[in-house]
Amino acid sequence: MTQVKWTKETILADAKKNNVRFVRLMFTDINGTIKNVEVPSSQLEKALDGMMMFDGSSIEGFVRIEESDMYLVPDYNTWLVFNWKDSDSDAKIARLICDVESTDRQPFSGDPRSNLKRILKKMEDMGFSSFNLGPEPEFFLFKLDQNGEATMNLNDDGGYFDLAPHDLAENCRREIVLQLEDLGFEIEASHHEVAPGQHEIDWKYSDALTACDNIQTFKLIVKSVARRHNLHATFMPKPMFGIAGSGMHCNLSLFNESGNVFYDETTEDQLSQTAYYFIGGLLKYARAFTAVCNPLVNSYKRLVPGYEAPVYVAWSGQNRSPLLRIPASRGNSTRVEVRSVDPAANPYLALAVLLEAGLKGIEDKIMPPAAIDRNIYAMTREERLAEGVNDLPGSLREALKELKQEPVILDALGDHIAQNFIAEKTIEYFSYQKQVTQWEIEKYFNQY
Repeated sequence: MTQVKWTKETILADAKKNNVRFVRLMFTDINGTIKNVEVPSSQLEKALDGMMMFDGSSIEGFVRIEESDMYLVPDYNTWLVFNWKDSDSDAKIARLICDVESTDRQPFSGDPRSNLKRILKKMEDMGFSSFNLGPEPEFFLFKLDQNGEATMNLNDDGGYFDLAPHDLAENCRREIVLQLEDLGFEIEASHHEVAPGQHEIDWKYSDALTACDNIQTFKLIVKSVARRHNLHATFMPKPMFGIAGSGMHCNLSLFNESGNVFYDETTEDQLSQTAYYFIGGLLKYARAFTAVCNPLVNSYKRLVPGYEAPVYVAWSGQNRSPLLRIPASRGNSTRVEVRSVDPAANPYLALAVLLEAGLKGIEDKIMPPAAIDRNIYAMTREERLAEGVNDLPGSLREALKELKQEPVILDALGDHIAQNFIAEKTIEYFSYQKQVTQWEIEKYFNQY
């Protein structure tokens, strides 16, 4: 997305020029859900001064009721006038993405966006200037019924890169792209994915904080446009049995003042020693950061063999079965693709733990094992163990156990977020464990 350096004065002028009537002060809770406090444009100046307050005790994982007052502090550079109108008038709605501060005007330790800023500051203290993300989020489109409720009926029977008539959502996807471009996204690709009803839209990489803001904006636009086409968009990792789930591959690159530190033209594979250390850190802490990057019970229905999602902790520059892939591009495009992340992840938390893992790899000079350039799915368990390839956690419960045992990833979240995230997700898992599923009824009801 094109970056504009906004000031208080230029935002107020732009709001007047575009007849903005309401402003959404947006932030993200620990679960990755977008929240907002909407104010009329008459309150915009007060909001820009960081004087708007809200009740933090009403937000999952924020604070107790006796600590409820919190400030929303807008990031001026996230000013955005949406290209939809308020009812039938010419009035428009804008948004500002906010950081959250406590009453002592310090960054709130439970705010995922502020927490990512903390890890980015650590990166800068290590001599790096930028951590970039190019996300590849996938989503499904389902039909709505006559009452506007989502059904489990997919909108098409298309496959990878299919065109209409198989891809019946082509017009919807095209409108999503146009809306995103109007908002400043530089779209690189848009296509039907492997599964029926599944789609992917990719846009140009940006610095980690901006990229996470863009992911949240992207989700909002996708869901809004889909509904106008009588469709329901979901970023649930595995909404249907027997087809591929949705991932959000994360292409990561690290820069200093001289350029991309992952690139070294003098080596055989043109990867630098720093790149190897970063890869080593990601692999070492992969099992621990999985709970954050795959935060739902449902996430682990995607992370199974046979559906293109990674299951094994390994890396390669040649095949797509490992956790990490090194795309062929070099120079400033040299990057590490983390393939396990799914679109239900809170992007601010996911990027915080991925960056922390990579930085720890650099700090401790962690060398990765040899690349696995064969199809890991075709290897036996004995062959995988002989190559030092471990499995990713197979359930949310297992992933939480790994997270609780790893200080590096817990530190990347901070005490407040870590404690509340683990508590919330533990409740979620045990709630799921108590359910009796349709599969169990069909399997056991008559037999026993």
